[in-house]
Amino acid sequence: MTFFDHVHAIGPALVCYAGAGAILSADLFHGRRAAIWGIAVLAAVGALGWTMAQAILGAEDGALSGAVRVDAFSIYLAFLIGAVLLAVVLAAREWAATIEQAAEFYALLLVSAGSMILLAQADDLITIFVALETTSISQFILAGVTRNDRSSEAGLKYLLTGAVAAAILLYGFAFLFGMAGTTSLEGIAAWVATGPEAQRLPLMLAFVLVAVGLGFKMAMAPSHAWAPDVYEGAPTLVATFLSVASKAAGFAVALRLFYTGLGGGDTIISQDWGMMFGALAAISMIVGNTGALVQTNAKRLLGYSSIAQAGNIAVGLAAVAVGSTNGPSGVLFFLGTYAATNIGAFVVVSFVTERLGSEQIEDFAGLIKRSPVAAVVLSLCLVSLTGIPPTAGFIAKVYIFNSAVQAGERWLVALVALAVLNTAISAFYYLRWVRTMLLDEPKDTTPIRAPGGTQFVLAAATVGVLFFGLDPSPLLHAAQDAAAALL
Repeated sequence: MTFFDHVHAIGPALVCYAGAGAILSADLFHGRRAAIWGIAVLAAVGALGWTMAQAILGAEDGALSGAVRVDAFSIYLAFLIGAVLLAVVLAAREWAATIEQAAEFYALLLVSAGSMILLAQADDLITIFVALETTSISQFILAGVTRNDRSSEAGLKYLLTGAVAAAILLYGFAFLFGMAGTTSLEGIAAWVATGPEAQRLPLMLAFVLVAVGLGFKMAMAPSHAWAPDVYEGAPTLVATFLSVASKAAGFAVALRLFYTGLGGGDTIISQDWGMMFGALAAISMIVGNTGALVQTNAKRLLGYSSIAQAGNIAVGLAAVAVGSTNGPSGVLFFLGTYAATNIGAFVVVSFVTERLGSEQIEDFAGLIKRSPVAAVVLSLCLVSLTGIPPTAGFIAKVYIFNSAVQAGERWLVALVALAVLNTAISAFYYLRWVRTMLLDEPKDTTPIRAPGGTQFVLAAATVGVLFFGLDPSPLLHAAQDAAAALL
């Protein structure tokens, strides 16, 4: 491979890093907010454009001596992360103009997104850890970027729990390296496929440690406790980025590592790690939904919702382990629909809470009379999170639950039954919020209007939720192609 082939392979991440550097330089010399925001938009569009070029023109499969892999899987995740990045940047223009740390906010956002793209491409334990920590450190600072008491507390909590999760993950990686003698996922896969039964116990210990460490990025129990507090204390648009992009990157690494490195359906430990993810999925759904039932703060409710949704996605990971052909594509399809849904919900919460001066759900009363567009979009997103047709969330849940049922294992059928029960529980707090917005009387009748960039993001999210609910085939085919690249 030539130098330019290597550059082309990691081009989307390089664009993000270059954009971050350009933003800090622009802030140093003249500090114009409009120019800084423009650079951030160009960087996000550039990363998306380079990703599309890789999809259309192709790229070398392996690069940087096997450290990264460019395939349909990494391209799918890179496009998803780039789209989330662009949505957050567009929605943040008005809010970022009110804080002193606007340049730092955009720069850290780009660094985090670029590292997530590398994380989706990573094919080596060292690359995974370096990319994961680079994006994590950026997110720790983002959570506390406004430097007020709430934001600083959120950043500190995120940092402390993240440091513990990183140590546990690294310990798991050390076990894998010590047994397989290589950090390459292909090398680990070859060793696991021929490994003796005597190595089963240390392998189980290794993947438990890895699952706990990665569970932090996915906001999945038992590594979930940070999510409600950080979502509440961090700026809402930062929480938006964490809830979608960070979760997508975490599940991307889990799929690449467990499905490719530890094998799905045909190794000595497949059933073991599959049942582990089944247990984690059940705990996450129960903890997330029961916790959300008693929440009165909109951002904390979405934090617990994120934990419950991680449990739904983990059902697909459990199905992957027992050889389900639709398990990997179910996870990827769910992530795509979840991105559109959660972006719409969080962006509405962001600008509405700024106008209301409150994050309490009761203060959303009568929002339909003050901002019909915001109320309709948020209601649609909450319905999609519940899993009610004709939204994308309904198709995603049906597809991922069906992949588990078709695997033919009784414990997976029981897990799906539990997931359906939890879906019914989630309807209570999601639809209660919808009723508050549509049926209750507002305390104030002053109209609320979203900024131009926010309106564009809400329109795109609405189209995504409805279009993929009515015709999921384009996204579904893309998810299936991406999953096939993991084989």
